[in-house]
Amino acid sequence: MRVFGKLIVAALFIFAVLQLVRPIIPAKPATAEIQAPPEVKQILEKDCYSCHSDERRLAWFDQIVPGYWLVRHDILTAREHLNFSTVGSKPAAVQKAALYEAVNMMQLGAMPLPSFLKLHPDAKVTSEELTTLKTYLAPWTPSLNPIANATSASASGTPVPVPLAAVQPEFNEFPFEPTFESWKLISTTDRGDNRTFRFILGNDVAVKAAQAGNISPWPDGTRFAKIAWQQELGPDGLVHPGKFVQVELMLKDARRYKDTEGWGWGRWRGMELKPYGNDAQFVNECTGCHQPLRGSDYVYTLPISTAKVSDEEVVNSTAALPTSLPYQPLTWNAITMYVDPQTHTTATLYGNETAMQAVQSRGTAPADATKGPAYPVGAVLALVSWAQRDDPHWFGARIPDVPRSVEFVQIAAGGQQNGYRRFAGTGLPEDPGGVNVAAERTSFVLSLVPAPLP
Repeated sequence: MRVFGKLIVAALFIFAVLQLVRPIIPAKPATAEIQAPPEVKQILEKDCYSCHSDERRLAWFDQIVPGYWLVRHDILTAREHLNFSTVGSKPAAVQKAALYEAVNMMQLGAMPLPSFLKLHPDAKVTSEELTTLKTYLAPWTPSLNPIANATSASASGTPVPVPLAAVQPEFNEFPFEPTFESWKLISTTDRGDNRTFRFILGNDVAVKAAQAGNISPWPDGTRFAKIAWQQELGPDGLVHPGKFVQVELMLKDARRYKDTEGWGWGRWRGMELKPYGNDAQFVNECTGCHQPLRGSDYVYTLPISTAKVSDEEVVNSTAALPTSLPYQPLTWNAITMYVDPQTHTTATLYGNETAMQAVQSRGTAPADATKGPAYPVGAVLALVSWAQRDDPHWFGARIPDVPRSVEFVQIAAGGQQNGYRRFAGTGLPEDPGGVNVAAERTSFVLSLVPAPLP
Protein backbone atom coordinates (compact mmCIF):
# COMPACT_ATOMS: atom_id res chain seq x y z
CA MET A 1 0.00 0.00 0.00
CA ARG A 2 2.89 2.35 0.80
CA VAL A 3 4.40 1.57 -2.63
CA PHE A 4 1.12 2.39 -4.31
CA GLY A 5 0.91 5.68 -2.45
CA LYS A 6 4.44 6.56 -3.46
CA LEU A 7 3.59 5.84 -7.08
CA ILE A 8 0.62 8.18 -6.87
CA VAL A 9 2.75 10.92 -5.36
CA ALA A 10 5.41 10.41 -8.04
CA ALA A 11 2.80 10.51 -10.78
CA LEU A 12 1.34 13.72 -9.39
CA PHE A 13 4.83 15.24 -9.17
CA ILE A 14 5.63 14.32 -12.77
CA PHE A 15 2.25 15.65 -13.88
CA ALA A 16 2.93 18.94 -12.09
CA VAL A 17 6.38 19.25 -13.61
CA LEU A 18 5.02 18.57 -17.10
CA GLN A 19 2.72 21.55 -16.70
CA LEU A 20 5.84 23.70 -16.83
CA VAL A 21 6.77 22.30 -20.25
CA ARG A 22 4.52 24.65 -22.11
CA PRO A 23 5.76 26.04 -25.46
CA ILE A 24 3.86 29.17 -26.32
CA ILE A 25 0.99 29.49 -28.74
CA PRO A 26 1.66 32.88 -30.37
CA ALA A 27 -1.25 35.31 -30.12
CA LYS A 28 -1.57 38.78 -31.60
CA PRO A 29 -4.23 41.15 -32.96
CA ALA A 30 -5.49 40.53 -36.47
CA THR A 31 -3.42 42.36 -39.08
CA ALA A 32 -5.65 41.73 -42.11
CA GLU A 33 -8.82 39.97 -41.08
CA ILE A 34 -10.94 38.33 -43.75
CA GLN A 35 -13.29 40.75 -45.48
CA ALA A 36 -16.83 39.43 -45.14
CA PRO A 37 -20.27 40.56 -43.90
CA PRO A 38 -20.84 40.58 -40.12
CA GLU A 39 -23.12 37.52 -40.20
CA VAL A 40 -20.42 35.54 -42.00
CA LYS A 41 -17.62 36.66 -39.70
CA GLN A 42 -19.75 35.81 -36.68
CA ILE A 43 -20.02 32.20 -37.85
CA LEU A 44 -16.31 31.98 -38.60
CA GLU A 45 -15.42 33.44 -35.20
CA LYS A 46 -17.62 30.89 -33.42
CA ASP A 47 -16.68 27.82 -35.41
CA CYS A 48 -13.21 28.47 -36.84
CA TYR A 49 -11.23 31.13 -34.99
CA SER A 50 -10.14 28.85 -32.15
CA CYS A 51 -7.63 27.27 -34.55
CA HIS A 52 -7.67 29.36 -37.73
CA SER A 53 -6.80 32.78 -36.35
CA ASP A 54 -4.06 34.56 -34.40
CA GLU A 55 -6.31 34.75 -31.36
CA ARG A 56 -5.66 32.45 -28.42
CA ARG A 57 -8.92 30.79 -27.47
CA LEU A 58 -8.37 27.89 -25.09
CA ALA A 59 -10.85 26.25 -22.78
CA TRP A 60 -9.54 25.50 -19.30
CA PHE A 61 -9.09 21.81 -20.14
CA ASP A 62 -7.13 22.71 -23.31
CA GLN A 63 -4.40 24.14 -21.07
CA ILE A 64 -3.63 20.88 -19.31
CA VAL A 65 -0.50 19.04 -20.48
CA PRO A 66 -0.24 16.72 -22.39
CA GLY A 67 -3.50 17.75 -24.07
CA TYR A 68 -2.06 21.25 -24.43
CA TRP A 69 0.70 19.92 -26.67
CA LEU A 70 -1.84 18.35 -29.02
CA VAL A 71 -3.95 21.51 -29.07
CA ARG A 72 -0.89 23.63 -29.83
CA HIS A 73 0.10 21.37 -32.72
CA ASP A 74 -3.41 21.52 -34.19
CA ILE A 75 -3.57 25.30 -33.90
CA LEU A 76 -0.19 25.94 -35.51
CA THR A 77 -1.00 23.50 -38.31
CA ALA A 78 -4.40 25.11 -38.88
CA ARG A 79 -2.95 28.63 -38.99
CA GLU A 80 -0.40 27.55 -41.55
CA HIS A 81 -3.14 26.26 -43.84
CA LEU A 82 -5.67 29.07 -43.31
CA ASN A 83 -5.48 32.08 -41.01
CA PHE A 84 -8.55 34.31 -40.94
CA SER A 85 -6.53 37.00 -39.14
CA THR A 86 -4.19 37.51 -42.11
CA VAL A 87 -6.00 36.23 -45.21
CA GLY A 88 -7.57 39.67 -45.66
CA SER A 89 -4.30 40.91 -47.14
CA LYS A 90 -4.85 38.72 -50.19
CA PRO A 91 -7.04 39.54 -53.21
CA ALA A 92 -10.80 39.18 -52.80
CA ALA A 93 -10.86 36.17 -55.12
CA VAL A 94 -8.28 34.39 -52.95
CA GLN A 95 -10.29 35.14 -49.81
CA LYS A 96 -13.43 33.69 -51.37
CA ALA A 97 -11.49 30.65 -52.54
CA ALA A 98 -10.42 30.08 -48.95
CA LEU A 99 -14.04 30.32 -47.83
CA TYR A 100 -15.18 27.88 -50.53
CA GLU A 101 -12.68 25.34 -49.29
CA ALA A 102 -13.74 25.96 -45.69
CA VAL A 103 -17.41 25.46 -46.57
CA ASN A 104 -16.61 22.22 -48.36
CA MET A 105 -14.70 20.97 -45.34
CA MET A 106 -17.71 21.84 -43.19
CA GLN A 107 -20.33 20.14 -45.35
CA LEU A 108 -18.19 17.02 -45.68
CA GLY A 109 -17.84 16.84 -41.90
CA ALA A 110 -14.07 17.33 -41.91
CA MET A 111 -14.10 20.70 -40.14
CA PRO A 112 -14.20 21.49 -37.35
CA LEU A 113 -12.26 18.34 -36.54
CA PRO A 114 -14.56 15.65 -35.08
CA SER A 115 -12.09 15.19 -32.21
CA PHE A 116 -12.30 18.94 -31.48
CA LEU A 117 -16.11 18.90 -31.50
CA LYS A 118 -16.25 16.16 -28.88
CA LEU A 119 -14.83 18.59 -26.33
CA HIS A 120 -16.08 21.82 -27.94
CA PRO A 121 -19.67 21.11 -29.08
CA ASP A 122 -20.43 24.84 -29.35
CA ALA A 123 -18.18 24.97 -32.44
CA LYS A 124 -20.49 22.68 -34.42
CA VAL A 125 -21.63 24.26 -37.69
CA THR A 126 -25.41 24.25 -37.84
CA SER A 127 -27.37 23.79 -41.06
CA GLU A 128 -28.56 27.39 -40.78
CA GLU A 129 -24.98 28.65 -40.49
CA LEU A 130 -23.89 26.58 -43.47
CA THR A 131 -26.76 28.02 -45.51
CA THR A 132 -25.68 31.55 -44.55
CA LEU A 133 -22.14 30.88 -45.76
CA LYS A 134 -23.34 29.32 -49.02
CA THR A 135 -25.73 32.19 -49.68
CA TYR A 136 -22.88 34.67 -49.26
CA LEU A 137 -20.63 32.76 -51.68
CA ALA A 138 -23.51 32.27 -54.15
CA PRO A 139 -21.82 30.73 -57.21
CA TRP A 140 -23.28 31.34 -60.67
CA THR A 141 -24.95 34.61 -59.75
CA PRO A 142 -24.89 37.25 -62.54
CA SER A 143 -22.08 39.11 -60.80
CA LEU A 144 -19.88 36.03 -60.98
CA ASN A 145 -20.53 35.14 -64.62
CA PRO A 146 -17.72 35.63 -67.16
CA ILE A 147 -17.64 39.11 -68.69
CA ALA A 148 -19.78 39.56 -71.77
CA ASN A 149 -16.97 40.83 -74.00
CA ALA A 150 -14.64 37.92 -73.35
CA THR A 151 -12.88 36.54 -76.38
CA SER A 152 -13.42 33.06 -77.75
CA ALA A 153 -11.28 30.22 -76.47
CA SER A 154 -8.77 30.01 -79.28
CA ALA A 155 -8.69 33.77 -79.81
CA SER A 156 -7.25 34.33 -76.35
CA GLY A 157 -3.75 33.77 -77.67
CA THR A 158 -1.66 31.41 -79.73
CA PRO A 159 -0.47 28.48 -77.59
CA VAL A 160 3.29 28.34 -77.17
CA PRO A 161 4.55 24.80 -77.83
CA VAL A 162 6.19 23.18 -74.84
CA PRO A 163 8.38 20.08 -75.17
CA LEU A 164 6.39 17.94 -72.78
CA ALA A 165 9.19 15.43 -72.35
CA ALA A 166 11.35 18.24 -70.95
CA VAL A 167 8.87 19.51 -68.32
CA GLN A 168 10.52 19.58 -64.91
CA PRO A 169 9.27 17.31 -62.10
CA GLU A 170 7.51 18.74 -59.08
CA PHE A 171 9.49 19.85 -56.03
CA ASN A 172 8.73 16.50 -54.41
CA GLU A 173 10.29 14.75 -57.45
CA PHE A 174 6.88 13.64 -58.71
CA PRO A 175 7.40 13.37 -62.50
CA PHE A 176 5.37 15.01 -65.21
CA GLU A 177 3.55 12.63 -67.56
CA PRO A 178 3.83 13.75 -71.23
CA THR A 179 1.10 11.36 -72.45
CA PHE A 180 -1.71 12.83 -70.34
CA GLU A 181 -3.39 14.50 -73.34
CA SER A 182 -4.19 11.09 -74.84
CA TRP A 183 -6.04 9.80 -71.76
CA LYS A 184 -9.82 9.37 -71.80
CA LEU A 185 -12.30 11.74 -70.20
CA ILE A 186 -14.03 10.31 -67.14
CA SER A 187 -15.90 13.48 -66.13
CA THR A 188 -16.08 17.26 -66.42
CA THR A 189 -16.61 19.96 -63.82
CA ASP A 190 -18.07 23.45 -64.04
CA ARG A 191 -16.45 25.33 -61.17
CA GLY A 192 -18.64 28.30 -60.34
CA ASP A 193 -16.44 29.12 -57.34
CA ASN A 194 -13.43 30.10 -59.44
CA ARG A 195 -14.95 30.32 -62.92
CA THR A 196 -13.01 27.46 -64.46
CA PHE A 197 -13.82 24.34 -66.44
CA ARG A 198 -12.08 21.04 -65.80
CA PHE A 199 -11.51 17.90 -67.79
CA ILE A 200 -10.74 14.93 -65.57
CA LEU A 201 -8.87 12.39 -67.66
CA GLY A 202 -7.84 8.88 -66.69
CA ASN A 203 -5.31 6.44 -68.09
CA ASP A 204 -6.32 2.93 -69.17
CA VAL A 205 -6.04 1.62 -65.61
CA ALA A 206 -8.35 4.36 -64.33
CA VAL A 207 -10.88 3.90 -67.14
CA LYS A 208 -11.10 0.13 -66.66
CA ALA A 209 -11.43 0.53 -62.90
CA ALA A 210 -14.24 3.09 -63.31
CA GLN A 211 -16.12 0.89 -65.78
CA ALA A 212 -15.91 -2.06 -63.39
CA GLY A 213 -16.63 -0.06 -60.25
CA ASN A 214 -13.27 -1.14 -58.85
CA ILE A 215 -12.54 2.20 -57.26
CA SER A 216 -12.77 1.65 -53.52
CA PRO A 217 -9.81 1.86 -53.50
CA TRP A 218 -8.54 2.71 -56.95
CA PRO A 219 -5.96 0.15 -58.14
CA ASP A 220 -2.25 0.89 -58.21
CA GLY A 221 -1.25 2.39 -61.54
CA THR A 222 -4.33 4.65 -61.71
CA ARG A 223 -3.47 8.05 -63.14
CA PHE A 224 -5.62 11.16 -63.30
CA ALA A 225 -5.08 14.45 -65.11
CA LYS A 226 -7.22 17.39 -64.06
CA ILE A 227 -6.97 20.09 -66.72
CA ALA A 228 -8.32 23.56 -65.95
CA TRP A 229 -9.24 26.48 -68.19
CA GLN A 230 -10.64 29.89 -67.41
CA GLN A 231 -14.27 30.33 -68.45
CA GLU A 232 -15.08 32.81 -71.20
CA LEU A 233 -18.50 33.89 -72.41
CA GLY A 234 -18.68 33.68 -76.19
CA PRO A 235 -20.80 35.70 -78.61
CA ASP A 236 -23.12 32.69 -78.89
CA GLY A 237 -24.13 33.11 -75.23
CA LEU A 238 -22.34 29.90 -74.26
CA VAL A 239 -19.48 29.66 -71.79
CA HIS A 240 -16.41 28.09 -73.39
CA PRO A 241 -12.92 27.09 -72.18
CA GLY A 242 -10.58 30.05 -72.45
CA LYS A 243 -7.03 30.44 -71.24
CA PHE A 244 -5.29 27.27 -70.08
CA VAL A 245 -4.67 27.44 -66.32
CA GLN A 246 -3.00 24.23 -65.16
CA VAL A 247 -2.86 20.48 -65.16
CA GLU A 248 -2.82 18.43 -61.95
CA LEU A 249 -1.63 14.84 -61.97
CA MET A 250 -2.28 12.01 -59.52
CA LEU A 251 -0.73 8.54 -59.49
CA LYS A 252 -1.90 5.72 -57.23
CA ASP A 253 0.89 3.65 -55.70
CA ALA A 254 -0.12 2.67 -52.17
CA ARG A 255 3.36 1.53 -51.15
CA ARG A 256 5.50 4.16 -52.83
CA TYR A 257 3.31 7.05 -51.69
CA LYS A 258 2.16 5.70 -48.34
CA ASP A 259 3.13 8.98 -46.64
CA THR A 260 0.80 11.00 -48.91
CA GLU A 261 -2.38 8.90 -48.69
CA GLY A 262 -1.20 6.38 -51.29
CA TRP A 263 -1.11 8.94 -54.09
CA GLY A 264 1.60 10.91 -55.83
CA TRP A 265 0.62 14.53 -56.45
CA GLY A 266 1.79 17.23 -58.85
CA ARG A 267 0.59 20.45 -60.42
CA TRP A 268 1.98 22.41 -63.35
CA ARG A 269 0.71 25.90 -64.13
CA GLY A 270 0.51 28.04 -67.25
CA MET A 271 1.49 27.34 -70.82
CA GLU A 272 5.08 26.93 -69.65
CA LEU A 273 3.96 24.15 -67.26
CA LYS A 274 5.84 25.53 -64.28
CA PRO A 275 5.89 23.23 -61.21
CA TYR A 276 3.59 24.50 -58.46
CA GLY A 277 4.77 25.64 -55.05
CA ASN A 278 8.05 26.74 -53.55
CA ASP A 279 9.25 23.43 -52.16
CA ALA A 280 8.17 19.85 -51.57
CA GLN A 281 5.78 20.96 -48.81
CA PHE A 282 3.23 21.96 -51.46
CA VAL A 283 1.95 18.38 -51.29
CA ASN A 284 0.42 19.14 -47.89
CA GLU A 285 -2.11 21.34 -49.69
CA CYS A 286 -3.08 18.38 -51.86
CA THR A 287 -3.46 15.85 -49.08
CA GLY A 288 -5.16 18.36 -46.78
CA CYS A 289 -7.74 19.29 -49.42
CA HIS A 290 -8.48 15.65 -50.31
CA GLN A 291 -8.57 14.40 -46.69
CA PRO A 292 -12.38 14.63 -46.37
CA LEU A 293 -12.71 12.12 -49.25
CA ARG A 294 -10.65 9.41 -47.56
CA GLY A 295 -13.73 7.18 -47.71
CA SER A 296 -13.59 7.52 -51.52
CA ASP A 297 -9.83 6.90 -51.66
CA TYR A 298 -9.21 10.67 -51.57
CA VAL A 299 -10.76 11.21 -55.02
CA TYR A 300 -13.27 14.02 -55.56
CA THR A 301 -14.29 12.99 -59.08
CA LEU A 302 -17.36 10.85 -59.68
CA PRO A 303 -16.52 9.05 -62.94
CA ILE A 304 -19.34 8.58 -65.43
CA SER A 305 -19.94 4.84 -65.26
CA THR A 306 -22.70 2.24 -65.36
CA ALA A 307 -20.94 0.21 -62.66
CA LYS A 308 -23.10 -0.97 -59.79
CA VAL A 309 -21.55 0.07 -56.49
CA SER A 310 -22.87 0.23 -52.96
CA ASP A 311 -21.98 3.90 -52.48
CA GLU A 312 -24.04 6.04 -54.88
CA GLU A 313 -21.62 8.95 -54.46
CA VAL A 314 -18.63 7.05 -55.84
CA VAL A 315 -19.67 6.91 -59.50
CA ASN A 316 -21.99 9.07 -61.59
CA SER A 317 -24.30 6.48 -63.13
CA THR A 318 -27.07 8.95 -64.01
CA ALA A 319 -24.84 10.56 -66.66
CA ALA A 320 -24.02 7.28 -68.44
CA LEU A 321 -25.15 6.74 -72.03
CA PRO A 322 -27.25 3.81 -73.28
CA THR A 323 -25.58 1.04 -75.27
CA SER A 324 -28.20 1.43 -78.00
CA LEU A 325 -26.39 4.40 -79.56
CA PRO A 326 -24.60 3.74 -82.86
CA TYR A 327 -21.30 4.79 -81.23
CA GLN A 328 -20.09 5.00 -77.66
CA PRO A 329 -18.51 8.48 -77.54
CA LEU A 330 -17.49 8.21 -73.88
CA THR A 331 -14.77 5.81 -75.05
CA TRP A 332 -13.38 8.47 -77.42
CA ASN A 333 -11.16 11.45 -76.66
CA ALA A 334 -12.64 14.79 -75.66
CA ILE A 335 -12.08 17.90 -77.77
CA THR A 336 -13.80 20.70 -75.85
CA MET A 337 -16.82 21.51 -73.68
CA TYR A 338 -19.19 24.35 -72.99
CA VAL A 339 -22.03 25.30 -70.64
CA ASP A 340 -25.32 26.93 -71.54
CA PRO A 341 -26.08 29.16 -68.53
CA GLN A 342 -29.68 29.67 -69.66
CA THR A 343 -30.65 25.99 -69.70
CA HIS A 344 -28.15 24.81 -67.03
CA THR A 345 -26.76 22.20 -69.40
CA THR A 346 -23.22 21.16 -70.13
CA ALA A 347 -21.94 19.61 -73.35
CA THR A 348 -18.73 17.85 -74.34
CA LEU A 349 -17.49 17.31 -77.87
CA TYR A 350 -15.84 13.93 -78.51
CA GLY A 351 -14.03 12.66 -81.60
CA ASN A 352 -13.12 9.21 -82.90
CA GLU A 353 -9.50 8.42 -83.78
CA THR A 354 -9.83 9.87 -87.28
CA ALA A 355 -11.28 13.10 -85.93
CA MET A 356 -8.53 13.44 -83.33
CA GLN A 357 -5.91 13.48 -86.08
CA ALA A 358 -7.16 16.96 -86.98
CA VAL A 359 -7.32 18.32 -83.45
CA GLN A 360 -4.41 20.64 -82.85
CA SER A 361 -4.14 20.25 -79.11
CA ARG A 362 -0.51 21.38 -79.29
CA GLY A 363 1.52 23.58 -81.57
CA THR A 364 0.34 26.57 -83.56
CA ALA A 365 -3.28 27.66 -83.74
CA PRO A 366 -5.29 27.15 -86.92
CA ALA A 367 -5.22 29.90 -89.55
CA ASP A 368 -8.72 30.99 -88.57
CA ALA A 369 -8.88 30.78 -84.78
CA THR A 370 -12.66 31.26 -84.78
CA LYS A 371 -13.36 27.97 -86.57
CA GLY A 372 -12.95 24.34 -85.66
CA PRO A 373 -10.42 22.03 -87.32
CA ALA A 374 -10.81 20.71 -90.86
CA TYR A 375 -11.80 17.15 -90.03
CA PRO A 376 -10.87 14.44 -92.57
CA VAL A 377 -13.24 12.04 -94.29
CA GLY A 378 -14.32 9.31 -91.88
CA ALA A 379 -14.11 11.52 -88.83
CA VAL A 380 -17.05 11.19 -86.47
CA LEU A 381 -17.86 13.82 -83.85
CA ALA A 382 -20.27 13.38 -80.96
CA LEU A 383 -21.71 16.31 -79.02
CA VAL A 384 -23.11 14.97 -75.76
CA SER A 385 -25.33 17.30 -73.69
CA TRP A 386 -26.31 16.73 -70.09
CA ALA A 387 -28.40 18.52 -67.52
CA GLN A 388 -26.23 19.76 -64.66
CA ARG A 389 -26.41 18.95 -60.97
CA ASP A 390 -24.50 20.16 -57.95
CA ASP A 391 -21.34 18.25 -57.24
CA PRO A 392 -21.96 16.49 -53.89
CA HIS A 393 -18.23 16.64 -53.15
CA TRP A 394 -17.59 20.32 -53.85
CA PHE A 395 -19.87 23.27 -53.16
CA GLY A 396 -19.55 25.70 -56.05
CA ALA A 397 -19.18 23.01 -58.72
CA ARG A 398 -21.58 21.32 -61.11
CA ILE A 399 -21.19 18.00 -62.88
CA PRO A 400 -23.09 16.18 -65.66
CA ASP A 401 -26.45 14.70 -64.72
CA VAL A 402 -29.07 13.06 -66.95
CA PRO A 403 -28.10 13.11 -70.66
CA ARG A 404 -30.32 15.35 -72.77
CA SER A 405 -29.07 14.57 -76.26
CA VAL A 406 -26.28 13.07 -78.34
CA GLU A 407 -25.57 14.46 -81.81
CA PHE A 408 -23.33 12.64 -84.29
CA VAL A 409 -21.68 14.31 -87.27
CA GLN A 410 -19.84 12.10 -89.77
CA ILE A 411 -17.57 13.76 -92.32
CA ALA A 412 -18.33 12.66 -95.88
CA ALA A 413 -16.16 12.78 -99.00
CA GLY A 414 -15.97 16.02 -100.95
CA GLY A 415 -19.21 17.11 -102.54
CA GLN A 416 -21.33 14.83 -100.37
CA GLN A 417 -23.46 15.89 -97.45
CA ASN A 418 -22.05 15.20 -93.99
CA GLY A 419 -24.05 12.71 -91.99
CA TYR A 420 -26.05 13.96 -88.99
CA ARG A 421 -28.09 12.00 -86.44
CA ARG A 422 -29.63 13.19 -83.21
CA PHE A 423 -30.72 11.14 -80.21
CA ALA A 424 -32.70 12.88 -77.48
CA GLY A 425 -35.21 12.39 -74.71
CA THR A 426 -35.63 9.67 -72.11
CA GLY A 427 -33.47 6.72 -73.07
CA LEU A 428 -32.04 8.77 -75.99
CA PRO A 429 -34.10 7.36 -78.88
CA GLU A 430 -33.32 8.71 -82.35
CA ASP A 431 -35.07 11.99 -83.08
CA PRO A 432 -36.64 11.86 -86.57
CA GLY A 433 -36.90 15.63 -86.53
CA GLY A 434 -33.14 15.87 -86.57
CA VAL A 435 -33.15 16.14 -90.36
CA ASN A 436 -34.82 19.54 -90.07
CA VAL A 437 -31.90 21.03 -88.17
CA ALA A 438 -29.11 18.91 -89.65
CA ALA A 439 -27.38 21.69 -91.58
CA GLU A 440 -27.53 24.18 -88.71
CA ARG A 441 -26.38 21.74 -86.03
CA THR A 442 -23.65 20.24 -88.23
CA SER A 443 -22.27 23.72 -88.81
CA PHE A 444 -22.37 24.43 -85.07
CA VAL A 445 -20.58 21.20 -84.12
CA LEU A 446 -17.86 21.74 -86.74
CA SER A 447 -17.32 25.31 -85.51
CA LEU A 448 -16.41 24.31 -81.96
CA VAL A 449 -12.77 25.13 -81.29
CA PRO A 450 -10.62 22.60 -79.36
CA ALA A 451 -9.81 23.64 -75.80
CA PRO A 452 -6.20 24.94 -75.80
CA LEU A 453 -3.46 22.78 -74.32
CA PRO A 454 0.23 23.56 -73.82
